[in-house]
Amino acid sequence: MTEPIRWGILGTGMIAHKFADGLAALPDAQLVAVGSRTAEGAAAFADQYHIPRRHASYEALAADPQVDAIYVSTPHPFHCENTLLCLDHGKAVLCEKPFAINARESARMIERARAKGLFLMEAMWTRCLPVFQRLHELLAEQAIGELRMVTADFGFRVDFDPKSRLFDPALGGGALLDVGIYPISLAHLLFGPPSTIHALADIGQTGVDEQTAIVMRYPAGQLALLSTAVRLNTPHEAIISGTHGIIRIPPSWWVARRMIVSRAGQPDEVIEPLFVGNGYNYEAAEVMRCLRAGLTESPIMPLDETLAIMQVLDAIRAQWGLVYPTERA
Repeated sequence: MTEPIRWGILGTGMIAHKFADGLAALPDAQLVAVGSRTAEGAAAFADQYHIPRRHASYEALAADPQVDAIYVSTPHPFHCENTLLCLDHGKAVLCEKPFAINARESARMIERARAKGLFLMEAMWTRCLPVFQRLHELLAEQAIGELRMVTADFGFRVDFDPKSRLFDPALGGGALLDVGIYPISLAHLLFGPPSTIHALADIGQTGVDEQTAIVMRYPAGQLALLSTAVRLNTPHEAIISGTHGIIRIPPSWWVARRMIVSRAGQPDEVIEPLFVGNGYNYEAAEVMRCLRAGLTESPIMPLDETLAIMQVLDAIRAQWGLVYPTERA
């Protein structure tokens, strides 16, 4: 029997709960430890998920010899510091997206992991879902011909609250880093780095982007039309257009359960692979697959691609003059 991978979770926010639920769908994973900023926070999370080892600091979790891999679930301004801490204690790391606040921090994380020969991956869980694995195959088969365009969005409405992390510049607030990274990552998966970026944003009263429209052009002339928001709902659909057909990924495309392939003169093909768990289990399974294979990076979400996507996010913000307080320090 395969030895289980022993997981620790750093942070106890909403996304940490989703990851813990995802791990429960994997028989070869053990959630053995959690680290919080307080003993009370660690105990409450550990009690809910029956976690035997609870730590009142992130440092204690990183140093725990009973942990093989750590999921970093804190807000993105802290990803760099938290990831470096775990790497310096010899742990494999799955770091929540966006990988960091900017490309400079991302490069530090990547350099540290490579220098130490340790596994590191951005937790772009969508990449690991069964639909997206099948999408890889369709694209390799040129099922819709040459890819030419993608349209994708991720926007949701919340009431304005200047104290919320979504509107707080000190916490990297705004739509772009929180959910805009999803369509940008999809476009990068299809076309690679853009040659031209045009981005417009509505900057709210706290100084962060509340809604954004992005058009990107790629070296072979392909186009991406992307949008994101935190003050309005968008359709939550992705449409990939090729010279011989279209692939539609219906709402909500980033947690896709199915996709529809349309080709001229043929009936639509609905592809709906088996989906188990809540979706977060697939990224954890990919980490464990890589660890057992002796890999320090995942071919599904390579570190060079993570860095390139962060560079795109930086370039978009530069067009608006949006600089976060932590970047001025």
